[in-house]
Amino acid sequence: MLRVENLRVVYQEVISVLHGVSLKVPDGQVTVLLGANGAGKTTLLRAICGLLPVYDGKIIEGSVLLEDTPLHRLDSSTIVKRYRTTYVMEDRPVFWYLTAEENLKAAAFSRWNREVPADIEKVMALFPKLVSLRNTKAGYLSGGEQQMLAVGMALMTKPKILMLDEPSLGLAPLIVRELFGIIRSLNQEGLTIFLVEQNAHAALSVAHTGYVMENGRIVLDGPSGELIKNKDVREFYLGTARVDQKRYLEAKRYKRRKRWL
Repeated sequence: MLRVENLRVVYQEVISVLHGVSLKVPDGQVTVLLGANGAGKTTLLRAICGLLPVYDGKIIEGSVLLEDTPLHRLDSSTIVKRYRTTYVMEDRPVFWYLTAEENLKAAAFSRWNREVPADIEKVMALFPKLVSLRNTKAGYLSGGEQQMLAVGMALMTKPKILMLDEPSLGLAPLIVRELFGIIRSLNQEGLTIFLVEQNAHAALSVAHTGYVMENGRIVLDGPSGELIKNKDVREFYLGTARVDQKRYLEAKRYKRRKRWL
């Protein structure tokens, strides 16, 4: 189990972003983190993966534990190689001037062995669209194809935990549906997934548990079935307004639940 306990993060020594965040990602489950832009979701993923120093960020309090191993004391390369915790960033991190197949080979560099060619074929089978594009440079792929390739590259590291940051961002609805179907299939095969998303409906449809973050704090959590029925989540993340709400001013003044109060 991945555990984040009372995590506080600052950028440039003064900009406070996370204010005592705690959550759990159970083994073998899909855990989703919902929240608006600027809530601190990406900062949390950076903290888990040891990438905060790259962005002049620092953990000033709290811990990130994988079982009993303190990940917050390790560098990012060790976290990926030794503890198989892989992070797919939201900007589709692929090598544009390499082909799709070359990207997959590059992603497996840290674990290169005889299994890699077979693993490439497994990724191709998981994402059939990449089969005909295996010799096409990644820069010529569509946004959806690049996202599939980015997830495939992450799978080449043989992750124990796969963390996805806004995988549906900018994708057509049909591609989003296909991508989340693949996420569900990966989890059914035993992969633990921590999913950060703004598309609440798609995310909660594949998740077991979920958290809602606002302004660097966790304000709501529970099983996905309960969250998708929660009136706060429905109004602010699923776009379903209350029937009796007539004016925008009422929505503007609506007070969301804040557990820390």
